[in-house]
Amino acid sequence: MPATIHPRERPGIINPIFTCQPAGAQFASIGIKDCIGIVHGGQGCVMFVRLIFSQHFKESFELASSSLHEDGAVFGALDRVEEAVDVLLMRYPKVRVVPIISTCSTEVIGDDIDGVVRKLNEELLPRKYPGREVHLVAVHAPSFVGSMVSGYNVAVRDLVQHFAGRTEPNGRLNLLTGWVNPGDVTELKHLLAEMEVDATVLFETEEFDSPLMPDKSGVSHGETTVEDLRSLGDAVGTVALNRYETTLAAEYLEQEFGIPTVSGVTPIGIRNTDTFLQRVKNLTGKEIPRSLVIERGRALDAITDVAHMFLADKRVALYGNPDLVIGLAEFCLDMEMKPVLLLLGDDNPNYDDDPRIRAMLEHVDEMEIVTNADLWELERRITQENLELDLIMGHSKGRFVAIDSQIPMLRVGFPVYDRAGYFRHPVMGYAGATWLAESIANTLFADMEYKGMKEWVLNVW
Repeated sequence: MPATIHPRERPGIINPIFTCQPAGAQFASIGIKDCIGIVHGGQGCVMFVRLIFSQHFKESFELASSSLHEDGAVFGALDRVEEAVDVLLMRYPKVRVVPIISTCSTEVIGDDIDGVVRKLNEELLPRKYPGREVHLVAVHAPSFVGSMVSGYNVAVRDLVQHFAGRTEPNGRLNLLTGWVNPGDVTELKHLLAEMEVDATVLFETEEFDSPLMPDKSGVSHGETTVEDLRSLGDAVGTVALNRYETTLAAEYLEQEFGIPTVSGVTPIGIRNTDTFLQRVKNLTGKEIPRSLVIERGRALDAITDVAHMFLADKRVALYGNPDLVIGLAEFCLDMEMKPVLLLLGDDNPNYDDDPRIRAMLEHVDEMEIVTNADLWELERRITQENLELDLIMGHSKGRFVAIDSQIPMLRVGFPVYDRAGYFRHPVMGYAGATWLAESIANTLFADMEYKGMKEWVLNVW
């Protein structure tokens, strides 16, 4: 079958890959220190999203709801937003940032969250909270379009537009990470520290892996501050790692402040990490140190240990966030594997123009990329079209397809809730390349032992 990219052909979604836009906006909000987002919609729009976050990170996160009910859905519910802001500020005196996130129901009825933000700024805040710094940010995230990926992209742009300004150059680099795990942020900060690059990380989510302290504090939150957000316009450059999750904010910073920008440099694998570091070097003038050359060499050695003997020609299906899936597919190709099926879970019209996708389609003989896909696309190809696979890579929502088909699966992406501690491991950088190569190999080794297929090879390896 030739390499192709095309949308899902049948109507309806069966077992979706993504959840909706408000989830992405909420994920952005929990990355900011002293911030609690208010989701203007039904309680489930917060409850189930918060549950997914807690399942993945095994931590507790604070999010609020305007708790829309039937009367509000008919007559409008902006009074619920006003009450929610008031209660939130009374209960949490340290809160400085309050994104007000719309949902499908409140967008359909036409509630004007921009107008209520103006009203609150003119009336409630000066009357009841004089002298207190409070930033109300309207984020439009209707769930009848896009996905959690586009919702994150929109929210980051709206937050950056609200805060970013220009005072004087600070010599720092803006690093827009996208929807990544704490382990990825740790690895990215390590790479920049080795290059002696000072960076504003958006968002600083290392603290999602939060400690249990003697004071029994148990709420996890990001560490990107209001001051960090304000400084974005003073940077020497911006690196937007994930094309579909951070480009809107990067484009705004470039257009508004003339900041040089590189976008879509998802550093998964040796090749992409090399590109990332070279672009950081070009933006900052800092050299790539020998310490990173050594780390690169160790990662190459780890890959060499397993790639040709165990991974070559293994057929892989991947699904999840588009930048993650594309980066993983490129990494698989570099390890001589065959990513034969890529499932991208929304209908973004720009996938056809993505240079990474075009390059893969031009250089492989067999690859099917399905946009606006769901997990039934994976199951149907296995059960009805006899698609032969050696490995599935994706988040936990696809586990039953792997179990029923007896195909080994490596959990990667969001959410992962049936394996412990995966959010601590990076998939980015040289450390991520090592973890991915060894985890893929170990997944295949375990399957070999379970099925009794050539497990004798492991005795002499």
